[in-house]
Formats: sequence, C-alpha cells, structure tokens
Amino acid sequence: MWVPQQLAEIAQPLRDAGLRLPPERLADLTGDPMGAVVSLGGCTASFVSPQGLVVTNHHCAYGAIQLNSTPENNLMRDGFNAGGRAGELAAGPNARIYVLDSIRDVTAEVQRAIAAAPDAIGRARAFEAIEKRLVASCEFQPGYRCRLYAFEGGGAYRLFRNLEIRDVRLVYAPPGGVGNFGGEVDNWMWPRHTGDFAFYRAYVGPDGRPADRADENVPYRPRHWLRFASEPLREGDFVMAAGYPGSTNRYAIAAEFEQTAGWMYPTLSAHYKRLLALVEEAGRENPEIAVRYASTVGGWKNASKNYDGQLEGFARIGAAARKREEEAAVLAWLREQGEAGAPALEAHAELVRSAAAADATRDRDLVTGQLHRLGTIGVAMTLYRNAIERSNPDADREPGYQERDQATIEGALQQMERRYHPDMDRILQRYWFAEYAKLPPDQRDPAIDQWLGGDDAAAVERALDRLAGTRLGQLEERMRWLTADRDAFERSDDPAIRYAVAVTPSMLRQDIERKARGGDLLRARPLYLGAVAGYRHSLGQAVYPDANASLRITFGRVTGYTKLDGSEQAPFTRLEEVAAKATGQEPFDAPQALLDAVAAKRYGGLADRRLRTVPVNFLSDLDVTGGNSGSPVLDAHGRLTGLLFDMNWESVSSNWVFDPAMTRTISVDQRYLRWIMQEVYPAPDLLQELDLP
Repeated sequence: MWVPQQLAEIAQPLRDAGLRLPPERLADLTGDPMGAVVSLGGCTASFVSPQGLVVTNHHCAYGAIQLNSTPENNLMRDGFNAGGRAGELAAGPNARIYVLDSIRDVTAEVQRAIAAAPDAIGRARAFEAIEKRLVASCEFQPGYRCRLYAFEGGGAYRLFRNLEIRDVRLVYAPPGGVGNFGGEVDNWMWPRHTGDFAFYRAYVGPDGRPADRADENVPYRPRHWLRFASEPLREGDFVMAAGYPGSTNRYAIAAEFEQTAGWMYPTLSAHYKRLLALVEEAGRENPEIAVRYASTVGGWKNASKNYDGQLEGFARIGAAARKREEEAAVLAWLREQGEAGAPALEAHAELVRSAAAADATRDRDLVTGQLHRLGTIGVAMTLYRNAIERSNPDADREPGYQERDQATIEGALQQMERRYHPDMDRILQRYWFAEYAKLPPDQRDPAIDQWLGGDDAAAVERALDRLAGTRLGQLEERMRWLTADRDAFERSDDPAIRYAVAVTPSMLRQDIERKARGGDLLRARPLYLGAVAGYRHSLGQAVYPDANASLRITFGRVTGYTKLDGSEQAPFTRLEEVAAKATGQEPFDAPQALLDAVAAKRYGGLADRRLRTVPVNFLSDLDVTGGNSGSPVLDAHGRLTGLLFDMNWESVSSNWVFDPAMTRTISVDQRYLRWIMQEVYPAPDLLQELDLP
C-alpha cells in the first residue's frame, strides 16, 4: 500500500510489473488517471464521465439505496435506474464525494508543537490544537474539507485538502440478486459471482462550487475521468488500484496484537451475531424494521465474518508467534545499538504499558461505547455534548463538534428517520444495558449504576420504561435540540436527555484518561516505528506505512491461487456459473432476465475469446483492506478494467500479518458490469454517457 510520495521509489518495479504508462503520471495526483479517483469517506470511487458520473460498489452505495427504500418500494431488492437526471435520488444528507486537491507535508510543525508540551495530556492537547489550526487554515476557502494524516505512527504528518461535494445522487443500482448475489454466504469467499457496482452523480451549484442539494444544481465537471478498458483482461496481466484503505496494523506491537486476537475480535463477533439474531427476529414480524436496519445489519454481518476469518487466519499462520519473533528481533537489534537504541527501547516499553492500561477497562469501554451510539440514547449523548462544546470558542471545541461538523451532526439526525424504529431501539437498549449489568464492579460506572438503580433484569426493564418516554424518536424534536444551549438540556425532563446529562461528566473524565494515554503514544509510537523501519531497511526490506484512510497505490497481476485444501483456483468466474448457483431464494436470487440471457447465450459482444463467455469476477494479488471497496482496478494503460470489492477468506488476516502466497483481492470485471446494464437491467442512457457501444 504505497503512499504517493513513494512513487519514485517504485517506478522501476511498476515498469517491470508491466505498467505501460510513464510512472511519473501516477505521481500527478490531480492528473490523469489519479485525479479521477475519489473518496466517499469509507469507500473509494471514481469519475467515469465528464458529467460527474461516479462508479463504486453496490455495497458502498447500500446506505443510499436503503435510505430510499420502503417495504412497498424496496430498491435493495428491485434495483434502481433513474432513467434521466430528473429521476436521480438524493444519496442522503451525509453522502459526500471528496476530490483530492493537494497534499502538504506538515511534519515539522506538528512534531514541534508536540515536543514543546510538558506532559502526556499536554502533548494530546497540543496535537489537537495544531491539528485544528492546520485544518482551519486549510479550509479558509468554502467548499473544501481538510484532514491531517499521521504516518509511521507520527513519524510524518501530511495535510490533505479535498473538494467536498455535498449533493450526491443515486443514479443506478442493479437488483439485489446481482449487486448482492451470494450475500453473506459468499462474502470473503472464492469463487465469487457478484455484480457489486452502482453509480452516483456529483452535483454542484450553478457557479461550479460545492453546494447543498438544490433543484438548480448542475452536474460537477471533473477535470479527469476514467475510460473503460478496450482490451480484454487476461491471467497474468498487470493491474493496479488506487484507493483509500482504512487501517492496517502490520507494525503493531505483539501486546496489541494479542489483545485484539485474544479478546476484541472474538468478543465483537459474538456481540454482532447476537444483535443480528435480535434484528432478524424483529424484522420477520415487522418488515419496516427489516428495511430500516438493513444497512446496520449488513455492517454487523460483514464485520463479524471478517473477524472470524482473521482469527482463523491467525491460527493458520501462527501469527502470534510470528509477531513475537519479529518484535524480539527488532528489540535485539536495538540493544546492539547501545545508547543509540535506548530511546526506542523505552518507547516500546511505553507502548506495552499503554496496552495494559487500555486492557484494564476494555469491557466497560466496549459496552458503553456501543450503548452511547445507539438510537435515542446516542442522539441524546451527541446533542448534549454538542451543546457543551458550542458554549466554547470554535477553536477550543473537541474535534467532531466544531462548526465544520455541525452539518454532519444534522445529517445524522435526519438520516435516523429512515434507520430507527422505537420497538427495535428498545430491544437493542435492553441488550446493551444487560451487558453493562454483567460487568465486574471495578469496570462499572457510578453514574450509570445510579441511573439504573440496580443490576438485575427488573432494573433494566424499569430503565427501558423510562426511556420509552423520550421524544427524540421524532425528527422535529431532534432538530429542535440541535441548537439548544446547555442549560436547556439540564432543565429537560426528556428521559433520554436526563440520562445523557447524568452520565456525560463521567464519560468526559474517561476521555481525559484516554487522551493522557494518547499523549504518551504521540511520543512513543513514532520512536519505536522508526526503529522498526530502520531494522527492516537493514535487511533490505521495503517499508511502507500502515493504512490510515489516505490515498494509496497497489499493483500486481491477475492470478489465481491454491486453497488450503490443495484445490487450484482459476482467476476468473464465468456467467454460466451464476445461473448454476442461482436458487431463486435470497441471496442467490438472480433476476429472471439474467437467467434467460444466460440460457440464450446472449453475450452482447462481451464474451472473452478464451473463456468463451462473459467473465464475472476476477482475482489479483493486490494489497488492500477495508476502504478500498470501490477502488478502480486499472490495466497497464490506466483504463478501468474492474471494481475491487472484496478479499478472499484466506487473506483477511493480512491486516496484521501479510501473507503474499494467499492474499488475493476480488473485483467485478467491467465486462460483467456492462453486460448487466445491457442485457439484464438495461441502462442505455448510461452506457451512452460512458461512451460504451
């Protein structure tokens, strides 16, 4: 996952791998083709027409599809085709497209501010202050969103400036039997047969600047957009992907890995499975719940299966022992350096102490963190904290509550209208309060204990009965509190607000404790990771930073692999395999139009000569993680040849320990995308806009 600043370092490897573009073109992040790649704030996408048309994964657009769905008009099941600009639907108040404008190195400024602080909490506050100052100066011109990224644990800092497009509209999504074919059964699996693609359009004001949604807005005209590949993709071909991978932990210390593998992943996976069962049971009785919580359920399913896959992978490759061995080698190398290695050795010891301190309250922090983001309680906690912060000057507010964040908070309040149901909210509240009641005494919070008035089931039910009287389930009420002052909250008789007022002081104290630990890490992490980089360089190994949601480039080849059972996996799946897999029941409910076209061998001129059919999905050995979903897969000439949407089961553990023999990414072939739009769920206007025959 190479950062753009390393392109000079990898120019020759890119040529050797088969890139036919001058590598220097990739270094121009606002040029062709890199300037076409955009972030959705959790997924990646790319412009594919001069009229602001954006292609990404179906699962990346799923939130927008869900927001526009009802039991009677279920776009998640039936698909959506706007059929023209007038029919395009709002993707939601918080939908964003971020177009990269510039990157500035600010390492010296940030490190100088941190170094001048007297202690851990001072370092944390100094970092916040310099971050807010840099972001504010970067956002002086309306329409831009800036973000400070740390690399190598704080060894380098870069400020990214993005054009923030706020009017995003849903243009096209295939039926669920295409876009989500295989569902959770096939998730992370190969072979795969999913048409995981959808289209948005970016809109701006008549003056060409970002604007809130309005009828007079016009399509954004990007400087660059991707063209579809004209040459067939084949096994062994060069491919590359540009995207915004979320996070990896390949340089984490062994103690952090063991905490994750031994507790966090299995604990979260178990919770998500139980929550899924609760929502699915309620959804069977009430279809409205099933629709409103569909996006949430999808996230839980994906995370739970991912965690299970990582745990299985850790055991298969002996990840814990490998991490300990690698760490021991670094520490031994540092000791050989004598006094020069002492600061990094102390930094490692500080990281170990910090991990142990986080472990001491991990159960409490997990339960309260989940509870305080949930439904009406989550709204009350956010609104009250917002009122507290709004009483301060903007520069002194906590990140997430500044003026620049108010539109996002407001958007979340609006989106709740389509993602909340009072009956389900009560069920989920019951679950997390019951989990809180199980906590050992040393992890309980006195404010929550006092509010509950007991730790048995009866106390939980009494609490739920009180919370049922909240009015925050109503949009008008939520919006009223968005601008209320702190005194109004503290005088309120709304039970959810009363809860927030009661427990927030305790949560703020816990925030300060976490900040103090974070202040220690600001000094220790870059010191130790610098030593890790030095050790690896001494062995002649390449060093790239862990993923942190900033722009990265990865390159490799189209290639299959050998599964653990010894079976050889071909790099392409084929159209006929979709029909063979279809059962007529979700998640293998391929549309009848698809089955008919396959039966008639109606390939629409898109069949591969060697496969003698239309390719569906393909494998490559690119290095990606969550956030890369929707990344354009480009061929040797920089043309769009697919959309990356998943990894194979054997590779999910690569977030912590990379395994090149087994790591593969799964992408939808652009020929299948075109075939669906041509033969199954026709979109002739879009095909024309894409300049596709």
